[in-house]
Amino acid sequence: MLPVIYSQEFLEHKTGRYHPEKPERLTAIVNALKQAAFAEKITWQSPTSASHQPSLMSVLLKAHDPAYINKVKEIATTGGGYLDGDTPISPRSYDVALLAVSAWLDGVNAVLTSANPAFVLARPPGHHAESGAGMGFCLFSHAAIAALYALEQPGVNKVAILDWDVHHGNGTQSIVETYAQIAYCSLHQYPCYPGSGKASEQGFYDNVLNLPVAAGSDITVYQPLIENKVIPFLAKFKADLLIVSAGYDANQSDPLASINLKPEDYGLFTDSCLGLTRKILFGLEGGYDFTSLSQSVLATIERCFI
Repeated sequence: MLPVIYSQEFLEHKTGRYHPEKPERLTAIVNALKQAAFAEKITWQSPTSASHQPSLMSVLLKAHDPAYINKVKEIATTGGGYLDGDTPISPRSYDVALLAVSAWLDGVNAVLTSANPAFVLARPPGHHAESGAGMGFCLFSHAAIAALYALEQPGVNKVAILDWDVHHGNGTQSIVETYAQIAYCSLHQYPCYPGSGKASEQGFYDNVLNLPVAAGSDITVYQPLIENKVIPFLAKFKADLLIVSAGYDANQSDPLASINLKPEDYGLFTDSCLGLTRKILFGLEGGYDFTSLSQSVLATIERCFI
């Protein structure tokens, strides 16, 4: 069985009719998972209420400035607004974002308890959110927060993050690169939003591996990078938990980038990760074509049962 941590409250972060990061992303994935051949192997779990998650605010404050957290809350409670032109906040966004953080913490607990994968199906996404600024549709930096939380748990000395979203996780990297116990690896289209993620960026402890790829790249480019760069980097780090920022916007059909992956390619990526460890927390980031997004999530989860 594989836990999928999800709540309909994640649909209440409203971004506007024409915004690509919309509630229907999750609806499409949920419908696809419920119709999948392996549907009976999924355990649907509701996230712990943020108010009942004792470590939530303390770990959130490790990743984000108090003034920024208060800014997100204030914008939401005063009726909504924008952090930047791409990143809207609606009246329920702050509460939903906290619940998403709680879901990622629940995911860490599930993986560490079972020593098997879990998938966090939450929104808004998080990997562009820096310590003092949200951007790129992201409010709080979930993968970084989850890594910092995991380091507080018994038996966890190192955490690795693999970010296969088509965009570089500038927020995740900026938060975790100062921690010798956290490694960050990203494959991403370059140049592309947000403009960070050069191969020369290696972190404070040689704990960052950025693998920029050119527009038009496909699995023939990605797979050698996975096998010859990503896996050796992660294997050498010897993490006690692997967190995957699972963005699916590198699909050929995705409207926000120019990489030519197919949904089944994410199954290959998952196989490679499972070859290292089964202690993997997958958490949704980008992906804006509903069909390829949902099929890619299915490809990821399906490989966890093999």
